[in-house]
Amino acid sequence: MAAQPKVLPIEQPSYLEGGLISWLNTTDHKKVAMLYGIASLSFMAIGGIEAMLIRAQLFYPDNHFVSASLYNELFTMHGTTMIFLVVMPLLLGFFANFLLPLMIGARDVAFPRLNALSFWIFLYGGIFLHLGLLWPHGGLPNAGWFGYANLTERMYTPGLHIDFWDIGLIISGVATVMTAINFFPTSVAMRAPGM
Repeated sequence: MAAQPKVLPIEQPSYLEGGLISWLNTTDHKKVAMLYGIASLSFMAIGGIEAMLIRAQLFYPDNHFVSASLYNELFTMHGTTMIFLVVMPLLLGFFANFLLPLMIGARDVAFPRLNALSFWIFLYGGIFLHLGLLWPHGGLPNAGWFGYANLTERMYTPGLHIDFWDIGLIISGVATVMTAINFFPTSVAMRAPGM
């Protein structure tokens, strides 16, 4: 009688295993990329709501759907949300995080914990950017998402509007720099042999 061939069990991809806790403390680049994607799409929904409020104000002349100051805040937050919390995280956090190790034949990024930390810092920075909405006297920035120096000076925007915006962008920028720092050694040192 012939010996039966040894059948190896089919392994499930690591990003399909575990529950909520495994997603919260993961260091797997594919799971972190999916967390970036979910967070970016959530911020896209927030930016879409901001855009709809802007469009409602512009629907017909002399509309008083939102006040002039709230319109400036919505305009600023819509631009900031879509550029810094949707486009950049989707490109760097989701696509590059998911695809870079797979394209170079690496098992993961060079520093997986730094990768996970950069996601949580990005998420905190995005939430902090929108926390100004809960501030009693209004804390959403109102100087435009481009942040020209004369519009962001204390004389033209008194209060904490620009402070929330600056700190939130700095926090999110730290996360972006951490991701870039992680991608460089991953690309250089973890390529498959001969690549």
